[in-house]
Amino acid sequence: MAPIRRPLALLAAVLSLAACDKLKSGGSTDAAAADSTAAADSGGATSSSVSLPVVAGEVTDGDLILSINTTGQVRSDSEGRIRSEVAGTVARVLIRPGDRVRRGQTLVELDPRPFDIDLAEAQVALNESQQRYEDLYRPDSAATGVMPSQTRLDAFVIRSGLAAARVRLDRARLARERSAIVAPFSGTVDRITTVVGDRLNAGQDIGALVDLQNLRIEAAVLEHDLPLIRVGGDAVITSAAIPGQSIAGRVQAILPMVDSTTRAGRAFVSAQGGGALRPGMYADVRLEAQRLTGRRLVPARAIIERDGRPLVFVVKDGRAQWTYVLPGRSNGAVTEILPDSVSGIIPVNAGDRVIIEGHLTLTHDAPVRVVAARERTAGGQD
Repeated sequence: MAPIRRPLALLAAVLSLAACDKLKSGGSTDAAAADSTAAADSGGATSSSVSLPVVAGEVTDGDLILSINTTGQVRSDSEGRIRSEVAGTVARVLIRPGDRVRRGQTLVELDPRPFDIDLAEAQVALNESQQRYEDLYRPDSAATGVMPSQTRLDAFVIRSGLAAARVRLDRARLARERSAIVAPFSGTVDRITTVVGDRLNAGQDIGALVDLQNLRIEAAVLEHDLPLIRVGGDAVITSAAIPGQSIAGRVQAILPMVDSTTRAGRAFVSAQGGGALRPGMYADVRLEAQRLTGRRLVPARAIIERDGRPLVFVVKDGRAQWTYVLPGRSNGAVTEILPDSVSGIIPVNAGDRVIIEGHLTLTHDAPVRVVAARERTAGGQD
């Protein structure tokens, strides 16, 4: 019996070892699979928590201003020539082209000596006339003991030449004042054409002065658009000279005549230059044509289409909420949002932030973070 038991014991030992190896091998495979699943779950959670950078604008309540786009030439409200009002010799030139001057500031001085002589001569003539006047009325008053009547005194003024002497003195004083040529308004000297020693005639042009602050733009408006604009309406001026900037203006006047060739009228738009715009430049002008009050407005770039329906992405709690909207009229910058045709409710509220960049490929409820436009551009986003 002993020989039979030994082979059976050996067989049992072999089977036991094989079962242990299989158990060990199966256990490590399951553990590896579990680790892979955990790693995949962890990676998926990490990727889903990445916030996409987007640029957002604000929903507002306000007036929707519909506009007409046109072009016009910039001119100065005050652009004039500097002239000498009296004849004389230039003694001093106190300005150069490009200088900013104030109204009343002296620009050019003429030699004052001839004017001083004329003034002194006029004063002497006045004194002589005054003496003759007194010589006329004193004998009468001495004889009668009373002053002559006002009628006789007026006659004495004329006979003595006193009235004419007073006028000549006033004229001499005025000529002396005008020997200093002053700025008629505040502005910038465009040119000066005289030098010391020049002999000027009365009314001679010696330079030009331009007001660069108070400007007007002569904007061409097609005849069918003329009824849509009004005096006092807002205007926005842009130019290649001020890229990325705009200047606010106002429609100052609408001229009555329409050009028969271009079929366009003209509107004068007043604006403050601030040194950026200069007379002679051409500028793009957006004129207020109609004002729709009390509208819910979103940036026009916020509205996109999915499956043929317009929508915006509203940023809430760090996520992009897909919201269908019903757009109304737009001026290119902002668009009004109308109430839903069924519920009568506007689906966005004033103060909401809607995405205007980075939303073309977004999905509903995607995690996002709002950044400045330059930051998003620097990050290489489309």
